[in-house]
Amino acid sequence: MEVENRHGRSKRFASPEQLWEAACEYFAYCDRTPWKVIKNKTKGEIKEKEESPTQRPYSLTGLMAYLDVSKSFWNDFKKGSHEDFSVVITRIENVIRTQQLEGAIVGAFNPNIVSRIIGLSDKQKVTHTINSKEFKGFDFLPYIPKADESI
Repeated sequence: MEVENRHGRSKRFASPEQLWEAACEYFAYCDRTPWKVIKNKTKGEIKEKEESPTQRPYSLTGLMAYLDVSKSFWNDFKKGSHEDFSVVITRIENVIRTQQLEGAIVGAFNPNIVSRIIGLSDKQKVTHTINSKEFKGFDFLPYIPKADESI
């Protein structure tokens, strides 16, 4: 995977195709090696542990660990002078995001965690208006000394 560049620092991936192949190896690894979930089951007085496989989610941090690169390397590589790689990087990130989102939709992954990871939220900006004017809070009446005299 590593190719030496005689004119400066070494390049981890000599071509976008090499990067895509490495990412596909990571995706295949995730598909081949599911997580194992252990559930406790009780049948009458008998307690049993049941082990079942569950999909391993793709993640950018998992990919970086698999490729043995740091987050700063990935970010520099993404925004650096690697325009020819941008299409492949975008495709890799889209595959990861899609797998996480679809896994959350079908219940394989926790939807709350996935929505935080991929930046989805239910935040809404609410603007209150009165007579077509934006409501910015309560305006209290100014202090009038005469009001104290009536007490």
